[in-house]
Amino acid sequence: MKYAEKQLFFQFSVKKNPIMPCYSKFCYLCASLTLLNEIVMKELIEKIQETYAVFAADAAAQAEKGNKAAGTRARKASLDLEKAMKAFRKASLEAAKN
Repeated sequence: MKYAEKQLFFQFSVKKNPIMPCYSKFCYLCASLTLLNEIVMKELIEKIQETYAVFAADAAAQAEKGNKAAGTRARKASLDLEKAMKAFRKASLEAAKN
């Protein structure tokens, strides 16, 4: 819904029902929060996938070639992955509530 359409809807609802503007604002706010949560979850999924790719490459380099520096990078990536997973879990629970 474009801004002009929202304004028209708001003005129309005020004339019809004085309680409606509060409800429409609330609905708009809920829809905005839901959309924002979806965007956050998608970004977290992308971050998790990127971090896992880094982790898998470094862990394989350590396991196959004995590369100690790759092991350090893999451990760091695993910590970043843990943080991203916790953030995703939090966002997922928030989405389930709405």
